Amino acid sequence: MSEDVFSTQDWSQPPKSLSLPLQALWWIKKGGMIMGPEWENAHAIVQMQEGVQEFDWIHALLHWIEADMGNADYWYRRAGKKRATPSVSAEWTHIATALSGETRH
Repeated sequence: MSEDVFSTQDWSQPPKSLSLPLQALWWIKKGGMIMGPEWENAHAIVQMQEGVQEFDWIHALLHWIEADMGNADYWYRRAGKKRATPSVSAEWTHIATALSGETRH
């Protein structure tokens, strides 16, 4: 996956060209994949579209970051997904790759 999809010179706001799910992932990355204001921004985005697979998948990741695995598993089930990797950062990359339409060779 191209790292520049989630990089900007100005990290104050996600690029407007990103879809809302990718904007949520941008906030997660900006926040260092930990709880904090960026996590809250990402959570607000995914809560706006509960029931939509991409948003529910990212919602699962957010609750994994929160270490609330019961809640994370709930959102994975709603998204029709399972954890595919052993770590939050690897899962972020997995989701970002899938949602950005890129494939790994």
